[in-house]
Amino acid sequence: MKKLSTLALVSVFAMSTVLAGCGSGDSGKTAEGGNAAEGGTKTIKIFQFKVEIAEALNKVKAEYEKTHPGVKLDIQTVGGGADYGAALKAKFAGGDTPDIFNNGGFQEMNTWMEHLEDLSDQPWVKDLVPVAKEPMTKDGKIYGQPMGLEGYGFIYNKDLFKKAGIAELPKTLTQLDEASKKLQAAGITPFANGYQEWWVLGNHTLNVAFANQPDSNKFIAGLNAGTEKFKGNPVFEQWTRMVDLTLKYSNKNPLTTDYNTQVTMFANGQAAMMQQGNWTQVQIDGINKDLNIGILPMPISDDAAQTDKLYVGVPNNWVINKNSKVKAEAKEFLNWLVSSDAGKAFITHDFKFIPAFTNIEAKPEDLGDLAADIMTYSKENKVLGWNSSKYPEGAMQEFGATMQAYVAGKKTKDQMLDDFQKTWDNLKGKTAQ
Repeated sequence: MKKLSTLALVSVFAMSTVLAGCGSGDSGKTAEGGNAAEGGTKTIKIFQFKVEIAEALNKVKAEYEKTHPGVKLDIQTVGGGADYGAALKAKFAGGDTPDIFNNGGFQEMNTWMEHLEDLSDQPWVKDLVPVAKEPMTKDGKIYGQPMGLEGYGFIYNKDLFKKAGIAELPKTLTQLDEASKKLQAAGITPFANGYQEWWVLGNHTLNVAFANQPDSNKFIAGLNAGTEKFKGNPVFEQWTRMVDLTLKYSNKNPLTTDYNTQVTMFANGQAAMMQQGNWTQVQIDGINKDLNIGILPMPISDDAAQTDKLYVGVPNNWVINKNSKVKAEAKEFLNWLVSSDAGKAFITHDFKFIPAFTNIEAKPEDLGDLAADIMTYSKENKVLGWNSSKYPEGAMQEFGATMQAYVAGKKTKDQMLDDFQKTWDNLKGKTAQ
C-alpha cells in the first residue's frame, strides 16, 4: 500500500497506543510447542529480534512474573547484525520451538502460516487501528499482534544544523545536497552511515524506491508477473541519486560501521544525520538525553510534494506458535501487554513504541522527539508505507548484499539494478518452509 489512510493514522496518533514486550527466564527443550510445566510453573518461551528494547524487556519479565505466579517468561533476543530469520528456522528445525515469536506479515506470514495461531477472537483485536491489521490478515483472520508503528527517515541534529547555518530544513534532493555542503564547510560530517548492516540498505533504504512508486502494490505485482523491471524504472533512477548523496557526504568506512557505532557517532555529535527511525530514541537517550533531534524526509527528487514524506509502518508482530503447549498462557500475556496499565506504561514509556491500538494513551513527551515528528507527519498524511515484507523471502538480505557491493564500488548502478532483478526473479516463486 503506497499511502496510509489519513483516518487510520490520525486515530493512531490522536488517541495513541502501543504494545510490545516480553521477558527472559527458564527454558526447556522439548518437541514442537515445547514448553512443559516444571513443578507447576509454566514457561512461555519468547524469541524476538528488537535488540533496542532487550533491556527494558527484563523489567516486563519481572513485573509479569510478580503479578502472575506460576508463569515464567524465557526471552531470547537475536537481532542487530544477526539474522533473526535464520535463527528462528534453526530453532524450529532443532525442536527448540518458541511459543511467541516475531513475524513481519505479508509474504513472511504466508511462509510461516502452518505454525501460526489464529488470534481473531482475542479481546485486543477490536482496538487495532486499521492500518495495523493489514500485514497479518489473511482470509479475514488476524494472525499477529502488531508491536506498534514505527517511522524512519534521516534523523538530524538540530544544533549542528544551526551551527552550519542551515535555516530551512531540506525537503528536496538539491536542498539536502546544499545542506550537506554547509555542514561539511563547518567541519561537520553530514552522514553517519551504518552500511555494514544489510537491513539498513536492503530493508529501509530500498523501501524508499518501492514506496515512491505511483502504486507500490501494482509495481510489486508487476515484478512478480514479469511486466515491471528495476532497470529503467524512473523512481529507481531517482532513488540511486539519493544513495549516492549519502555516500558523497559519508563518514569514513561506512561498510565497517555497524548499527551501534552509527547510533553512537550520531548521539555523540560526530555526524549531523543518520538514516534510522524512532526505534533509536532509547539508545540515543542513553548516550545523550539532551540531544536536540528530529526526522527529515529522504528525498529522491526536487519535487517537494513527492519527497516531503516519512516512512511509517508496522515493524513486526507478535505471533503464537499454534502447536505450543502453553497457548492459553501466551495469549494471556499478549493481552496483558496492551490492556493492563503496567503493560501500557512499559510500551509507551520504556519501549517508546508508537501505538498501534486505540485504547492506549501515549503522550509525545513520553515517546520522544522522533515519535513526535512522525506523529506530525502522519496527522498531515505525509507518509508512505513499508513494503519489505512483500518481497520474496530472502530477497532483503540479497538486496542488502548487492547494495553493499555498490557502496564498495564493486558494482555499477546498472549492475546493481540487474542484480535486484535476478534476485527477485530467482526467489519470487519459492516459498521456504
